[in-house]
Amino acid sequence: MADAANKYSQNVSGAYYVDDQCIDCDLCRETAPANFKRDDDGGHSYLYKQPESDEERNLCEEALTGCPVEAIGRDGEE
Repeated sequence: MADAANKYSQNVSGAYYVDDQCIDCDLCRETAPANFKRDDDGGHSYLYKQPESDEERNLCEEALTGCPVEAIGRDGEE
C-alpha cells in the first residue's frame, strides 16, 4: 500500500501520488499517460497532473489498482 509520507517530491499536490516503492514498470504511464510521467534521473514514475475529468480519474484508478507494487496512492483529497 502506498504511503503518503514516502511520496516523491515531483508529484503535484492532490489526491493521487506515487511513492518510493515504484519499480519503474511503466504500467501507470501506459494506462494514464495524461497524468503520469517518468523521472529519467530517478528511474521512477510520478504524478505530474491530477485527473481533471471522469475519464482521467478512471484511468488513474485503473493504474492504482494495477500497480504491481502498490506504489500509487490516493489520500482522499480532490
